[in-house]
Amino acid sequence: MAEKLFYTMGEVAEMFDVNASLIRYWGTQFPALKPHRNKKGNRLFTPADIETLKRIYHYVKECGMTLEGANRALRGDRSQAPESTADMELLDRLHNLRSMLVAVRDSLGNDAEPAAAPAPVAPQPAAEPAPAPAAEPAVEPQPAKPMYREQTLFDF
Repeated sequence: MAEKLFYTMGEVAEMFDVNASLIRYWGTQFPALKPHRNKKGNRLFTPADIETLKRIYHYVKECGMTLEGANRALRGDRSQAPESTADMELLDRLHNLRSMLVAVRDSLGNDAEPAAAPAPVAPQPAAEPAPAPAAEPAVEPQPAKPMYREQTLFDF
Protein backbone atom coordinates (compact mmCIF):
# COMPACT_ATOMS: atom_id res chain seq x y z
CA MET A 1 0.00 0.00 0.00
CA ALA A 2 1.28 3.50 -0.79
CA GLU A 3 2.68 5.46 2.11
CA LYS A 4 0.04 7.89 3.37
CA LEU A 5 0.03 10.39 6.21
CA PHE A 6 -3.10 8.94 7.78
CA TYR A 7 -5.13 5.77 7.39
CA THR A 8 -8.81 5.51 8.32
CA MET A 9 -10.22 2.88 10.66
CA GLY A 10 -11.71 0.96 7.72
CA GLU A 11 -8.39 0.85 5.86
CA VAL A 12 -6.57 -0.37 8.95
CA ALA A 13 -9.19 -3.03 9.69
CA GLU A 14 -8.93 -4.22 6.08
CA MET A 15 -5.11 -4.33 6.26
CA PHE A 16 -5.22 -6.69 9.23
CA ASP A 17 -8.39 -8.52 8.16
CA VAL A 18 -10.05 -7.90 11.53
CA ASN A 19 -13.14 -6.03 12.66
CA ALA A 20 -12.86 -2.33 13.39
CA SER A 21 -14.17 -3.03 16.89
CA LEU A 22 -11.04 -5.09 17.63
CA ILE A 23 -8.81 -2.18 16.56
CA ARG A 24 -10.84 0.17 18.80
CA TYR A 25 -10.53 -2.29 21.69
CA TRP A 26 -6.79 -2.59 21.24
CA GLY A 27 -6.66 1.23 21.34
CA THR A 28 -8.11 1.11 24.86
CA GLN A 29 -5.86 -1.73 26.04
CA PHE A 30 -2.50 -0.62 24.65
CA PRO A 31 -1.20 2.80 25.74
CA ALA A 32 1.37 2.67 22.91
CA LEU A 33 -1.49 2.89 20.39
CA LYS A 34 -2.91 6.41 20.31
CA PRO A 35 -4.42 7.29 16.92
CA HIS A 36 -5.14 10.91 16.05
CA ARG A 37 -8.73 12.05 15.77
CA ASN A 38 -10.24 14.50 13.31
CA LYS A 39 -12.92 17.08 14.15
CA LYS A 40 -15.66 14.46 13.73
CA GLY A 41 -13.89 12.14 16.17
CA ASN A 42 -12.83 9.57 13.58
CA ARG A 43 -9.59 7.75 14.35
CA LEU A 44 -6.74 8.41 11.93
CA PHE A 45 -3.71 6.12 12.10
CA THR A 46 -0.18 7.19 11.16
CA PRO A 47 2.38 4.77 9.66
CA ALA A 48 3.95 4.56 13.16
CA ASP A 49 0.55 3.49 14.54
CA ILE A 50 0.36 0.86 11.80
CA GLU A 51 3.76 -0.51 12.85
CA THR A 52 2.56 -0.67 16.46
CA LEU A 53 -0.58 -2.48 15.31
CA LYS A 54 1.57 -4.95 13.34
CA ARG A 55 3.49 -5.79 16.49
CA ILE A 56 0.28 -6.10 18.54
CA TYR A 57 -1.27 -8.33 15.87
CA HIS A 58 1.87 -10.48 15.76
CA TYR A 59 1.97 -10.94 19.54
CA VAL A 60 -1.76 -11.53 20.05
CA LYS A 61 -2.89 -13.36 16.90
CA GLU A 62 0.25 -15.13 15.66
CA CYS A 63 2.14 -15.83 18.90
CA GLY A 64 -1.00 -16.35 21.01
CA MET A 65 0.01 -13.96 23.79
CA THR A 66 -2.49 -12.46 26.18
CA LEU A 67 -3.13 -8.73 25.96
CA GLU A 68 -1.15 -8.18 29.15
CA GLY A 69 1.79 -10.21 27.80
CA ALA A 70 1.67 -8.36 24.49
CA ASN A 71 1.61 -5.05 26.37
CA ARG A 72 4.73 -6.06 28.31
CA ALA A 73 6.42 -7.22 25.11
CA LEU A 74 5.61 -3.89 23.44
CA ARG A 75 7.15 -1.99 26.34
CA GLY A 76 10.25 -4.20 26.01
CA ASP A 77 10.34 -3.54 22.24
CA ARG A 78 10.99 0.16 22.73
CA SER A 79 14.60 -0.52 23.59
CA GLN A 80 14.91 -2.80 20.56
CA ALA A 81 12.77 -0.81 18.12
CA PRO A 82 15.13 -0.90 15.09
CA GLU A 83 15.69 -4.67 15.38
CA SER A 84 12.05 -5.51 15.92
CA THR A 85 11.04 -3.30 12.98
CA ALA A 86 13.50 -5.16 10.76
CA ASP A 87 12.13 -8.47 12.04
CA MET A 88 8.57 -7.36 11.30
CA GLU A 89 9.57 -6.28 7.77
CA LEU A 90 11.21 -9.67 7.21
CA LEU A 91 8.11 -11.42 8.53
CA ASP A 92 5.91 -9.36 6.19
CA ARG A 93 8.09 -10.24 3.21
CA LEU A 94 7.98 -13.93 4.10
CA HIS A 95 4.18 -13.84 4.42
CA ASN A 96 3.93 -12.13 1.02
CA LEU A 97 6.29 -14.67 -0.53
CA ARG A 98 4.32 -17.56 0.94
CA SER A 99 1.03 -16.16 -0.34
CA MET A 100 2.52 -15.75 -3.83
CA LEU A 101 3.83 -19.33 -3.80
CA VAL A 102 0.47 -20.66 -2.60
CA ALA A 103 -1.21 -18.74 -5.44
CA VAL A 104 1.21 -20.30 -7.95
CA ARG A 105 0.56 -23.75 -6.50
CA ASP A 106 -3.19 -23.21 -6.72
CA SER A 107 -2.93 -21.95 -10.30
CA LEU A 108 -1.16 -25.18 -11.28
CA GLY A 109 -4.25 -27.11 -10.30
CA ASN A 110 -4.72 -30.29 -8.37
CA ASP A 111 -1.66 -31.90 -9.98
CA ALA A 112 0.43 -30.48 -7.15
CA GLU A 113 -1.42 -32.55 -4.51
CA PRO A 114 0.91 -35.04 -2.84
CA ALA A 115 0.19 -38.69 -3.54
CA ALA A 116 0.21 -41.34 -0.85
CA ALA A 117 3.59 -42.89 -0.21
CA PRO A 118 3.94 -46.33 -1.83
CA ALA A 119 4.20 -49.41 0.36
CA PRO A 120 7.69 -50.89 0.55
CA VAL A 121 8.25 -53.82 -1.81
CA ALA A 122 10.34 -56.84 -0.88
CA PRO A 123 13.24 -57.44 -3.30
CA GLN A 124 12.65 -60.25 -5.81
CA PRO A 125 15.38 -62.67 -6.85
CA ALA A 126 16.93 -61.69 -10.15
CA ALA A 127 15.81 -63.81 -13.10
CA GLU A 128 17.75 -64.11 -16.30
CA PRO A 129 16.41 -61.73 -18.91
CA ALA A 130 14.89 -63.25 -22.01
CA PRO A 131 16.81 -62.55 -25.23
CA ALA A 132 15.31 -59.70 -27.25
CA PRO A 133 14.06 -60.45 -30.75
CA ALA A 134 16.62 -59.38 -33.33
CA ALA A 135 14.08 -57.92 -35.77
CA GLU A 136 12.80 -55.08 -33.52
CA PRO A 137 14.97 -52.05 -32.67
CA ALA A 138 15.69 -51.44 -28.99
CA VAL A 139 13.50 -48.75 -27.40
CA GLU A 140 14.92 -46.67 -24.57
CA PRO A 141 12.76 -46.86 -21.45
CA GLN A 142 11.05 -43.63 -20.34
CA PRO A 143 12.01 -42.35 -16.88
CA ALA A 144 9.34 -43.22 -14.35
CA LYS A 145 7.41 -40.40 -12.69
CA PRO A 146 8.06 -40.14 -8.97
CA MET A 147 5.51 -42.00 -6.87
CA TYR A 148 5.54 -39.38 -4.13
CA ARG A 149 7.09 -36.05 -3.29
CA GLU A 150 8.36 -34.65 -0.04
CA GLN A 151 6.02 -32.50 1.97
CA THR A 152 7.21 -28.91 2.20
CA LEU A 153 6.34 -25.86 4.24
CA PHE A 154 3.93 -24.73 1.53
CA ASP A 155 1.77 -27.88 1.66
CA PHE A 156 0.05 -26.85 4.87
